[in-house]
Amino acid sequence: MSTEVIEKRSTSTVRKPAPRYRVLLHNDDYNSMEHVVQTLMQTIAGMTQPQAVDIMMEAHTNGLALVITCALEHAEFYSETLKAHGLSSTIEPDE
Repeated sequence: MSTEVIEKRSTSTVRKPAPRYRVLLHNDDYNSMEHVVQTLMQTIAGMTQPQAVDIMMEAHTNGLALVITCALEHAEFYSETLKAHGLSSTIEPDE
């Protein structure tokens, strides 16, 4: 009598995490600092005033600031919402 080992192959695929994207805020000479802070707080759920001030100051000082890193659909929504409020925003892959 022989004993055979039956190899079971996994049929489930390993899921890769969805690619993430950075939402960037660009400095501009048109919007007030207060408007930028308020817009960030209204656009990004759960963003506090100190966080929004930090992001605004980063963009003001360095010309560019990271707002949030998230899935593509959310990144597009956040960037478009910021643009709709007169701010300059882009997205890029998070590498």
